[in-house]
Amino acid sequence: MPTQYHSTARYTSATAPGALPLLGHAPALLRNPPDFVAGLAAHGDLVRIRLGPLTAYVVCHPDLVRRLLTEDRTYDKGGIVVEKAREAFGNGLATCPAADHRRQRRMLQPAFHRDRLPGYAALMAEEIAATTGGWRDGDVVDVPAAMYRLSTAVTARCLFAAHERAGSLPVHAAMDQVARGVARRMVLPLPGADRVPTPGNRRFARARRDLREITDRLIADYRTAGTDHHDLLSMLLGARDEDGRGLSDDEVHDQVVTFLLAGMETTAATLSWAWTLLAANPAVRERLHTELDTVLDGRPARHQDLPALPLTARIVSETLRLHPPAWILSRTTTTATELGGHPLPAGATVLYSPYLLHRRADLFPCPDRFDPDRWLTTARPAPGIYTPFGLGARRCIGEAFGSTEAALALAGIAAHWSVTPTPGRPVRPQRSASLSPRPFTATLARRIR
Repeated sequence: MPTQYHSTARYTSATAPGALPLLGHAPALLRNPPDFVAGLAAHGDLVRIRLGPLTAYVVCHPDLVRRLLTEDRTYDKGGIVVEKAREAFGNGLATCPAADHRRQRRMLQPAFHRDRLPGYAALMAEEIAATTGGWRDGDVVDVPAAMYRLSTAVTARCLFAAHERAGSLPVHAAMDQVARGVARRMVLPLPGADRVPTPGNRRFARARRDLREITDRLIADYRTAGTDHHDLLSMLLGARDEDGRGLSDDEVHDQVVTFLLAGMETTAATLSWAWTLLAANPAVRERLHTELDTVLDGRPARHQDLPALPLTARIVSETLRLHPPAWILSRTTTTATELGGHPLPAGATVLYSPYLLHRRADLFPCPDRFDPDRWLTTARPAPGIYTPFGLGARRCIGEAFGSTEAALALAGIAAHWSVTPTPGRPVRPQRSASLSPRPFTATLARRIR
Protein backbone atom coordinates (compact mmCIF):
# COMPACT_ATOMS: atom_id res chain seq x y z
CA MET A 1 0.00 0.00 0.00
CA PRO A 2 1.32 3.48 -0.78
CA THR A 3 2.72 5.75 1.86
CA GLN A 4 0.28 8.18 3.49
CA TYR A 5 2.06 11.30 2.28
CA HIS A 6 1.98 14.50 4.35
CA SER A 7 4.87 16.90 3.88
CA THR A 8 5.63 20.17 5.64
CA ALA A 9 8.62 20.90 3.40
CA ARG A 10 8.50 23.86 1.05
CA TYR A 11 7.43 22.84 -2.42
CA THR A 12 10.17 23.30 -4.97
CA SER A 13 9.96 24.67 -8.50
CA ALA A 14 12.36 24.12 -11.40
CA THR A 15 12.72 24.17 -15.18
CA ALA A 16 13.42 20.79 -16.79
CA PRO A 17 16.85 20.64 -18.43
CA GLY A 18 17.51 19.69 -22.04
CA ALA A 19 15.12 21.98 -23.92
CA LEU A 20 16.02 22.46 -27.61
CA PRO A 21 15.57 25.70 -29.56
CA LEU A 22 12.03 26.01 -31.01
CA LEU A 23 11.10 22.40 -30.13
CA GLY A 24 11.68 22.57 -26.38
CA HIS A 25 11.24 19.20 -24.67
CA ALA A 26 9.02 17.74 -27.39
CA PRO A 27 11.71 15.42 -28.88
CA ALA A 28 12.47 13.93 -25.45
CA LEU A 29 8.77 13.49 -24.79
CA LEU A 30 8.27 11.81 -28.15
CA ARG A 31 11.09 9.32 -27.57
CA ASN A 32 9.68 7.90 -24.35
CA PRO A 33 6.66 9.88 -23.12
CA PRO A 34 5.84 8.19 -19.76
CA ASP A 35 9.42 7.85 -18.57
CA PHE A 36 10.30 11.42 -19.57
CA VAL A 37 7.40 12.71 -17.50
CA ALA A 38 8.12 10.39 -14.56
CA GLY A 39 11.72 11.64 -14.49
CA LEU A 40 10.58 15.22 -13.91
CA ALA A 41 9.90 14.50 -10.24
CA ALA A 42 13.67 14.44 -9.67
CA HIS A 43 13.84 18.15 -10.53
CA GLY A 44 11.13 19.52 -8.27
CA ASP A 45 7.52 19.53 -7.15
CA LEU A 46 6.40 21.90 -9.92
CA VAL A 47 8.46 21.62 -13.11
CA ARG A 48 8.26 23.81 -16.21
CA ILE A 49 8.62 22.21 -19.63
CA ARG A 50 8.34 23.59 -23.16
CA LEU A 51 6.47 21.87 -25.98
CA GLY A 52 7.21 23.91 -29.06
CA PRO A 53 6.02 27.43 -28.25
CA LEU A 54 3.98 26.32 -25.23
CA THR A 55 5.18 26.45 -21.62
CA ALA A 56 3.51 23.93 -19.33
CA TYR A 57 3.82 23.24 -15.60
CA VAL A 58 4.04 19.59 -14.52
CA VAL A 59 2.79 18.90 -10.97
CA CYS A 60 4.93 16.19 -9.37
CA HIS A 61 3.87 16.27 -5.71
CA PRO A 62 0.68 14.51 -4.48
CA ASP A 63 -0.34 17.41 -2.23
CA LEU A 64 -0.29 19.76 -5.21
CA VAL A 65 -2.09 17.22 -7.40
CA ARG A 66 -4.85 17.06 -4.78
CA ARG A 67 -5.23 20.84 -4.96
CA LEU A 68 -5.18 20.78 -8.74
CA LEU A 69 -7.99 18.21 -8.95
CA THR A 70 -10.24 19.47 -6.16
CA GLU A 71 -10.11 23.22 -6.87
CA ASP A 72 -11.80 22.79 -10.24
CA ARG A 73 -13.00 26.40 -10.49
CA THR A 74 -9.41 27.64 -10.42
CA TYR A 75 -7.93 24.71 -12.34
CA ASP A 76 -10.53 24.02 -15.01
CA LYS A 77 -10.58 21.25 -17.59
CA GLY A 78 -8.35 22.64 -20.30
CA GLY A 79 -4.72 22.83 -21.33
CA ILE A 80 -3.05 21.04 -24.19
CA VAL A 81 -4.21 17.48 -23.42
CA VAL A 82 -7.86 18.37 -22.86
CA GLU A 83 -8.01 20.93 -25.68
CA LYS A 84 -6.70 18.43 -28.24
CA ALA A 85 -9.03 15.75 -26.87
CA ARG A 86 -11.97 18.18 -27.00
CA GLU A 87 -11.25 18.91 -30.67
CA ALA A 88 -11.40 15.19 -31.40
CA PHE A 89 -14.09 13.90 -29.05
CA GLY A 90 -16.28 16.92 -28.47
CA ASN A 91 -17.54 18.51 -25.28
CA GLY A 92 -18.39 15.32 -23.40
CA LEU A 93 -18.25 14.68 -19.68
CA ALA A 94 -14.51 13.99 -19.69
CA THR A 95 -13.50 17.15 -21.56
CA CYS A 96 -16.18 19.76 -20.85
CA PRO A 97 -15.31 22.86 -18.76
CA ALA A 98 -16.64 23.35 -15.24
CA ALA A 99 -19.47 25.56 -16.54
CA ASP A 100 -20.98 22.52 -18.31
CA HIS A 101 -19.88 19.75 -15.99
CA ARG A 102 -22.48 19.93 -13.22
CA ARG A 103 -25.41 19.74 -15.65
CA GLN A 104 -23.86 16.89 -17.62
CA ARG A 105 -22.85 14.94 -14.53
CA ARG A 106 -26.30 15.15 -12.94
CA MET A 107 -27.98 14.06 -16.16
CA LEU A 108 -25.64 11.12 -16.76
CA GLN A 109 -25.20 9.85 -13.19
CA PRO A 110 -28.29 7.57 -13.26
CA ALA A 111 -26.77 5.61 -16.14
CA PHE A 112 -23.91 4.58 -13.85
CA HIS A 113 -25.86 3.98 -10.65
CA ARG A 114 -24.65 0.88 -8.83
CA ASP A 115 -28.06 -0.75 -9.29
CA ARG A 116 -27.45 -0.87 -13.04
CA LEU A 117 -24.08 -2.63 -12.76
CA PRO A 118 -25.48 -6.20 -12.55
CA GLY A 119 -27.31 -5.66 -15.84
CA TYR A 120 -24.20 -4.28 -17.54
CA ALA A 121 -22.16 -7.12 -16.04
CA ALA A 122 -24.48 -9.71 -17.58
CA LEU A 123 -23.89 -8.17 -21.02
CA MET A 124 -20.15 -8.06 -20.33
CA ALA A 125 -20.12 -11.76 -19.42
CA GLU A 126 -21.94 -12.65 -22.64
CA GLU A 127 -19.43 -10.76 -24.78
CA ILE A 128 -16.45 -12.24 -22.90
CA ALA A 129 -17.82 -15.74 -23.52
CA ALA A 130 -18.51 -14.96 -27.19
CA THR A 131 -15.01 -13.57 -27.74
CA THR A 132 -13.16 -16.45 -26.08
CA GLY A 133 -15.50 -19.04 -27.61
CA GLY A 134 -13.58 -18.81 -30.87
CA TRP A 135 -10.16 -19.35 -29.30
CA ARG A 136 -8.30 -22.63 -29.84
CA ASP A 137 -5.57 -24.28 -27.81
CA GLY A 138 -2.20 -23.21 -29.19
CA ASP A 139 -3.46 -20.12 -31.02
CA VAL A 140 -0.98 -17.26 -31.28
CA VAL A 141 -2.79 -13.93 -30.99
CA ASP A 142 -1.97 -10.23 -31.07
CA VAL A 143 -2.87 -9.54 -27.46
CA PRO A 144 -3.68 -5.80 -27.61
CA ALA A 145 -5.77 -6.36 -30.75
CA ALA A 146 -7.67 -9.21 -29.07
CA MET A 147 -8.29 -7.16 -25.94
CA TYR A 148 -9.47 -4.22 -28.05
CA ARG A 149 -11.93 -6.45 -29.88
CA LEU A 150 -13.22 -7.67 -26.55
CA SER A 151 -13.51 -4.23 -24.95
CA THR A 152 -15.07 -2.81 -28.13
CA ALA A 153 -17.69 -5.55 -28.10
CA VAL A 154 -18.46 -5.01 -24.41
CA THR A 155 -18.62 -1.21 -24.61
CA ALA A 156 -20.70 -1.19 -27.79
CA ARG A 157 -23.07 -3.79 -26.34
CA CYS A 158 -23.65 -1.76 -23.18
CA LEU A 159 -24.08 1.43 -25.20
CA PHE A 160 -26.21 0.06 -28.01
CA ALA A 161 -27.91 -3.09 -26.73
CA ALA A 162 -30.69 -2.74 -29.32
CA HIS A 163 -28.26 -2.95 -32.21
CA GLU A 164 -28.23 -6.53 -33.47
CA ARG A 165 -24.48 -6.52 -34.10
CA ALA A 166 -23.33 -3.88 -31.61
CA GLY A 167 -20.07 -5.67 -30.91
CA SER A 168 -19.11 -5.64 -34.58
CA LEU A 169 -19.65 -1.92 -35.19
CA PRO A 170 -16.54 -0.53 -36.95
CA VAL A 171 -15.57 1.81 -34.14
CA HIS A 172 -12.28 0.27 -33.00
CA ALA A 173 -10.12 1.35 -35.95
CA ALA A 174 -11.60 4.85 -35.94
CA MET A 175 -11.08 5.32 -32.19
CA ASP A 176 -7.50 4.07 -32.46
CA GLN A 177 -6.67 6.60 -35.19
CA VAL A 178 -8.29 9.43 -33.27
CA ALA A 179 -6.38 8.56 -30.08
CA ARG A 180 -3.08 8.49 -31.97
CA GLY A 181 -3.88 11.81 -33.59
CA VAL A 182 -4.59 13.42 -30.23
CA ALA A 183 -1.21 12.20 -28.92
CA ARG A 184 0.65 13.72 -31.88
CA ARG A 185 -1.09 17.06 -31.46
CA MET A 186 -0.49 17.07 -27.72
CA VAL A 187 3.28 16.54 -27.89
CA LEU A 188 4.06 19.08 -30.62
CA PRO A 189 1.37 21.79 -30.70
CA LEU A 190 2.80 23.83 -33.57
CA PRO A 191 0.40 26.45 -34.96
CA GLY A 192 -1.29 25.26 -38.15
CA ALA A 193 0.24 21.76 -38.01
CA ASP A 194 -3.22 20.18 -37.75
CA ARG A 195 -4.19 21.59 -41.14
CA VAL A 196 -1.22 20.28 -43.13
CA PRO A 197 -2.53 17.43 -45.37
CA THR A 198 -0.11 14.79 -44.07
CA PRO A 199 -1.10 11.09 -44.17
CA GLY A 200 -1.55 11.15 -40.39
CA ASN A 201 -3.81 14.21 -40.50
CA ARG A 202 -5.88 12.69 -43.30
CA ARG A 203 -6.32 9.45 -41.34
CA PHE A 204 -7.30 11.47 -38.28
CA ALA A 205 -9.92 13.47 -40.23
CA ARG A 206 -11.33 10.33 -41.86
CA ALA A 207 -11.57 8.53 -38.51
CA ARG A 208 -13.46 11.46 -36.98
CA ARG A 209 -15.92 11.42 -39.91
CA ASP A 210 -16.43 7.67 -39.53
CA LEU A 211 -17.17 8.01 -35.82
CA ARG A 212 -19.63 10.81 -36.50
CA GLU A 213 -21.49 8.83 -39.15
CA ILE A 214 -21.77 5.72 -36.95
CA THR A 215 -23.03 7.56 -33.88
CA ASP A 216 -25.38 9.86 -35.80
CA ARG A 217 -27.01 6.88 -37.48
CA LEU A 218 -27.50 5.07 -34.18
CA ILE A 219 -28.90 8.18 -32.46
CA ALA A 220 -31.37 8.72 -35.31
CA ASP A 221 -32.49 5.07 -35.20
CA TYR A 222 -33.05 5.20 -31.42
CA ARG A 223 -34.96 8.48 -31.59
CA THR A 224 -37.18 7.11 -34.35
CA ALA A 225 -37.93 3.91 -32.43
CA GLY A 226 -38.59 5.78 -29.17
CA THR A 227 -38.00 2.62 -27.13
CA ASP A 228 -36.08 2.37 -23.87
CA HIS A 229 -33.65 -0.49 -24.39
CA HIS A 230 -32.17 -0.09 -20.89
CA ASP A 231 -28.73 0.63 -22.33
CA LEU A 232 -26.50 3.68 -22.11
CA LEU A 233 -27.75 5.31 -25.30
CA SER A 234 -31.36 5.00 -24.14
CA MET A 235 -30.34 6.61 -20.85
CA LEU A 236 -28.64 9.48 -22.69
CA LEU A 237 -31.69 10.11 -24.86
CA GLY A 238 -34.01 9.99 -21.87
CA ALA A 239 -31.89 12.17 -19.57
CA ARG A 240 -33.40 15.49 -18.45
CA ASP A 241 -31.91 18.40 -16.57
CA GLU A 242 -33.57 20.42 -13.79
CA ASP A 243 -35.50 22.41 -16.39
CA GLY A 244 -36.77 19.31 -18.16
CA ARG A 245 -34.45 19.75 -21.15
CA GLY A 246 -32.83 16.77 -22.81
CA LEU A 247 -29.51 16.46 -24.61
CA SER A 248 -29.22 17.59 -28.22
CA ASP A 249 -27.98 15.17 -30.88
CA ASP A 250 -24.57 16.87 -30.77
CA GLU A 251 -24.42 16.49 -26.99
CA VAL A 252 -25.44 12.82 -27.20
CA HIS A 253 -22.79 12.26 -29.87
CA ASP A 254 -20.08 13.77 -27.66
CA GLN A 255 -21.09 11.59 -24.70
CA VAL A 256 -21.22 8.43 -26.83
CA VAL A 257 -17.72 9.06 -28.21
CA THR A 258 -16.46 9.81 -24.71
CA PHE A 259 -17.88 6.54 -23.35
CA LEU A 260 -16.51 4.61 -26.33
CA LEU A 261 -13.02 5.95 -25.79
CA ALA A 262 -13.06 5.40 -22.03
CA GLY A 263 -14.60 1.94 -22.22
CA MET A 264 -12.45 0.63 -25.05
CA GLU A 265 -9.07 2.16 -24.27
CA THR A 266 -9.01 1.73 -20.50
CA THR A 267 -10.05 -1.91 -20.29
CA ALA A 268 -8.12 -3.07 -23.35
CA ALA A 269 -4.90 -1.46 -22.15
CA THR A 270 -5.33 -2.73 -18.59
CA LEU A 271 -5.96 -6.32 -19.69
CA SER A 272 -3.09 -6.27 -22.19
CA TRP A 273 -0.62 -5.11 -19.54
CA ALA A 274 -2.04 -7.59 -17.01
CA TRP A 275 -1.12 -10.59 -19.16
CA THR A 276 2.49 -9.38 -19.41
CA LEU A 277 2.70 -8.84 -15.65
CA LEU A 278 1.19 -12.21 -14.81
CA ALA A 279 3.51 -14.00 -17.24
CA ALA A 280 6.51 -12.36 -15.58
CA ASN A 281 5.21 -13.31 -12.12
CA PRO A 282 4.20 -16.99 -12.30
CA ALA A 283 3.65 -17.27 -8.54
CA VAL A 284 0.95 -14.59 -8.68
CA ARG A 285 -0.55 -16.22 -11.76
CA GLU A 286 -0.80 -19.58 -9.96
CA ARG A 287 -2.51 -17.92 -7.00
CA LEU A 288 -4.96 -16.28 -9.40
CA HIS A 289 -5.73 -19.63 -11.02
CA THR A 290 -6.31 -21.17 -7.58
CA GLU A 291 -8.71 -18.39 -6.61
CA LEU A 292 -10.66 -18.72 -9.86
CA ASP A 293 -10.81 -22.53 -9.69
CA THR A 294 -12.08 -22.37 -6.11
CA VAL A 295 -14.75 -19.72 -6.66
CA LEU A 296 -15.90 -20.35 -10.23
CA ASP A 297 -15.46 -24.14 -10.42
CA GLY A 298 -15.28 -24.01 -14.21
CA ARG A 299 -18.26 -21.73 -14.89
CA PRO A 300 -18.15 -18.16 -16.26
CA ALA A 301 -17.52 -15.28 -13.87
CA ARG A 302 -20.58 -13.29 -12.81
CA HIS A 303 -21.10 -9.97 -11.10
CA GLN A 304 -22.03 -11.63 -7.80
CA ASP A 305 -18.69 -13.50 -7.83
CA LEU A 306 -16.55 -10.37 -7.64
CA PRO A 307 -16.59 -9.96 -3.81
CA ALA A 308 -15.14 -13.49 -3.58
CA LEU A 309 -12.29 -12.67 -6.01
CA PRO A 310 -10.10 -10.27 -3.99
CA LEU A 311 -6.81 -11.23 -5.69
CA THR A 312 -8.40 -10.60 -9.09
CA ALA A 313 -9.38 -7.11 -7.94
CA ARG A 314 -5.91 -6.43 -6.53
CA ILE A 315 -4.29 -7.47 -9.81
CA VAL A 316 -6.47 -4.95 -11.63
CA SER A 317 -5.56 -2.23 -9.10
CA GLU A 318 -1.85 -2.98 -9.35
CA THR A 319 -1.96 -3.05 -13.14
CA LEU A 320 -3.65 0.36 -13.11
CA ARG A 321 -0.92 1.61 -10.77
CA LEU A 322 1.91 0.50 -13.05
CA HIS A 323 0.17 1.32 -16.32
CA PRO A 324 -2.62 3.90 -15.81
CA PRO A 325 -4.31 4.32 -19.22
CA ALA A 326 -4.91 8.06 -18.70
CA TRP A 327 -1.25 8.60 -17.93
CA ILE A 328 -1.13 12.39 -18.41
CA LEU A 329 -3.89 15.01 -18.18
CA SER A 330 -4.10 18.77 -18.15
CA ARG A 331 -5.86 21.68 -16.52
CA THR A 332 -5.82 25.41 -17.24
CA THR A 333 -5.84 28.23 -14.71
CA THR A 334 -8.93 30.42 -14.90
CA THR A 335 -7.20 33.26 -13.04
CA ALA A 336 -3.75 34.21 -11.82
CA THR A 337 -3.05 31.97 -8.82
CA GLU A 338 -0.34 30.10 -6.97
CA LEU A 339 0.44 26.43 -6.53
CA GLY A 340 2.82 25.31 -3.82
CA GLY A 341 3.78 28.92 -3.23
CA HIS A 342 4.75 29.48 -6.87
CA PRO A 343 2.80 31.95 -9.05
CA LEU A 344 0.90 30.77 -12.11
CA PRO A 345 -0.53 33.19 -14.67
CA ALA A 346 -4.12 33.04 -15.88
CA GLY A 347 -4.44 30.65 -18.79
CA ALA A 348 -1.44 28.54 -17.78
CA THR A 349 -1.37 24.88 -18.84
CA VAL A 350 -0.85 22.61 -15.83
CA LEU A 351 -0.14 18.90 -16.35
CA TYR A 352 -0.30 16.01 -13.93
CA SER A 353 0.57 12.36 -14.47
CA PRO A 354 -0.80 9.36 -12.56
CA TYR A 355 2.12 7.41 -14.07
CA LEU A 356 4.58 9.82 -12.42
CA LEU A 357 2.87 9.59 -9.02
CA HIS A 358 2.52 5.81 -9.14
CA ARG A 359 6.26 5.41 -9.85
CA ARG A 360 7.49 7.51 -6.93
CA ALA A 361 9.48 5.35 -4.52
CA ASP A 362 8.53 7.55 -1.56
CA LEU A 363 4.85 6.82 -2.24
CA PHE A 364 5.05 3.18 -3.39
CA PRO A 365 7.91 1.05 -2.04
CA CYS A 366 9.72 -0.75 -4.88
CA PRO A 367 7.48 1.13 -7.34
CA ASP A 368 8.51 -0.83 -10.45
CA ARG A 369 7.67 -4.19 -8.85
CA PHE A 370 4.35 -5.87 -9.65
CA ASP A 371 2.97 -6.61 -6.18
CA PRO A 372 -0.81 -7.01 -5.90
CA ASP A 373 -0.41 -7.71 -2.18
CA ARG A 374 0.59 -4.11 -1.54
CA TRP A 375 -3.19 -3.50 -1.64
CA LEU A 376 -3.98 -6.02 1.12
CA THR A 377 -4.10 -3.40 3.87
CA THR A 378 -7.49 -1.80 4.47
CA ALA A 379 -5.98 1.72 4.60
CA ARG A 380 -6.73 3.90 1.61
CA PRO A 381 -4.01 6.04 0.05
CA ALA A 382 -4.23 9.75 0.73
CA PRO A 383 -5.97 11.71 -2.06
CA GLY A 384 -3.59 12.66 -4.84
CA ILE A 385 -1.40 9.54 -4.61
CA TYR A 386 -3.31 6.81 -6.50
CA THR A 387 -5.26 8.52 -9.26
CA PRO A 388 -6.06 6.20 -12.20
CA PHE A 389 -9.65 7.51 -12.18
CA GLY A 390 -8.95 11.09 -11.12
CA LEU A 391 -10.18 12.85 -8.02
CA GLY A 392 -12.81 15.29 -6.80
CA ALA A 393 -15.88 16.39 -8.74
CA ARG A 394 -14.28 15.23 -12.01
CA ARG A 395 -13.56 11.70 -10.81
CA CYS A 396 -14.39 9.26 -13.61
CA ILE A 397 -18.12 8.53 -13.66
CA GLY A 398 -17.46 5.09 -15.14
CA GLU A 399 -14.95 3.92 -12.52
CA ALA A 400 -17.15 1.11 -11.19
CA PHE A 401 -18.19 0.15 -14.74
CA GLY A 402 -14.58 -0.08 -15.94
CA SER A 403 -13.32 -1.89 -12.84
CA THR A 404 -16.13 -4.42 -13.12
CA GLU A 405 -15.43 -5.05 -16.80
CA ALA A 406 -11.69 -5.50 -16.22
CA ALA A 407 -12.21 -7.88 -13.29
CA LEU A 408 -14.81 -9.98 -15.12
CA ALA A 409 -12.66 -10.20 -18.25
CA LEU A 410 -9.52 -11.09 -16.31
CA ALA A 411 -11.39 -13.74 -14.33
CA GLY A 412 -13.34 -15.06 -17.32
CA ILE A 413 -10.22 -15.50 -19.43
CA ALA A 414 -7.70 -16.63 -16.78
CA ALA A 415 -10.11 -19.28 -15.46
CA HIS A 416 -9.88 -21.14 -18.76
CA TRP A 417 -6.74 -19.88 -20.54
CA SER A 418 -3.08 -19.24 -19.94
CA VAL A 419 -1.88 -16.26 -21.97
CA THR A 420 1.89 -16.49 -22.47
CA PRO A 421 3.56 -13.57 -24.31
CA THR A 422 6.13 -14.56 -26.92
CA PRO A 423 9.54 -14.32 -25.21
CA GLY A 424 12.46 -12.24 -26.36
CA ARG A 425 10.74 -8.97 -27.18
CA PRO A 426 10.00 -6.43 -24.42
CA VAL A 427 6.54 -4.91 -24.48
CA ARG A 428 6.63 -1.12 -24.65
CA PRO A 429 3.92 1.56 -24.65
CA GLN A 430 2.88 3.08 -27.92
CA ARG A 431 2.62 6.80 -28.58
CA SER A 432 -1.05 7.33 -27.95
CA ALA A 433 -3.36 9.41 -25.80
CA SER A 434 -3.60 6.39 -23.50
CA LEU A 435 -0.86 4.19 -22.08
CA SER A 436 -1.54 1.24 -24.38
CA PRO A 437 1.09 -1.37 -25.22
CA ARG A 438 2.48 -1.76 -28.70
CA PRO A 439 1.36 -4.93 -30.52
CA PHE A 440 2.76 -8.15 -29.07
CA THR A 441 1.85 -11.80 -29.52
CA ALA A 442 1.06 -14.51 -27.00
CA THR A 443 0.24 -18.21 -27.12
CA LEU A 444 -3.10 -19.36 -25.74
CA ALA A 445 -3.16 -22.60 -23.78
CA ARG A 446 -6.39 -24.06 -22.50
CA ARG A 447 -6.18 -24.67 -18.78
CA ILE A 448 -7.05 -28.01 -17.24
CA ARG A 449 -8.19 -27.55 -13.66
